[in-house]
Amino acid sequence: MFGISRDAIWAFGVHLLTSSGAFLAFLSLVAAAEQRFTAAFFWLGVALAVDGVDGPLARKLEVKKWWPHWSGDMLDSVIDYVTFVMIPAFILYQSALMGTGLSFIAAAIIVTTSAIYYADTGMKTLDYGFKGFPVCWNMIVFTLFIVSPSELLSFLIVMITAILTFVPVIFVHPVRVKILRIPTLTVFGVWAIGGFIALYYNLDAPSWVDVLIVASGAYLFCIGFVLQLLGKLK
Repeated sequence: MFGISRDAIWAFGVHLLTSSGAFLAFLSLVAAAEQRFTAAFFWLGVALAVDGVDGPLARKLEVKKWWPHWSGDMLDSVIDYVTFVMIPAFILYQSALMGTGLSFIAAAIIVTTSAIYYADTGMKTLDYGFKGFPVCWNMIVFTLFIVSPSELLSFLIVMITAILTFVPVIFVHPVRVKILRIPTLTVFGVWAIGGFIALYYNLDAPSWVDVLIVASGAYLFCIGFVLQLLGKLK
């Protein structure tokens, strides 16, 4: 039809899948504005799932070959900044999780440091990891909601994580980094299951869910640095 091959149509469908993240972000933003934080995190979780599958699909269907003038990387970055950074920061501010003042400051720190990070052309390593914290604030803010540490401790966690954005510490991409890919994907799956259980309990899950989320999150947060120290990632 119109001289476009079936393969090209399927390939463009990946762009449509990626762009659906913008609508999911909108749903999350509306929920957060109405202080329905469980729903806001649910839509961010769906957006995270889309982000996890669109890259492998794009490579499999050779999207760049069929649509070279459409930048999947640019589209992905736009969606990621909204879902990974802007909306989690807004949720943090809207909820006043750390009190009104600290929540506002923390949100401001998140959006500004993350914007600078996205401008860094050297953020990705040769192993497809990330140099510096890859601004996954959706996971950090969600964990703070679940665990509910003190206001000062929560603010300290945000500050330290924001600083790590500019430190040459490697963080793994669960899908693209080949070293320990299966264990890392498994742990990420455990984190996701814990997250959905927490959503089922309206962000007030039993303590064992907190442990599950924190333990799996700690692995995902630290495994890149451990592999870097061992000389496995550069």
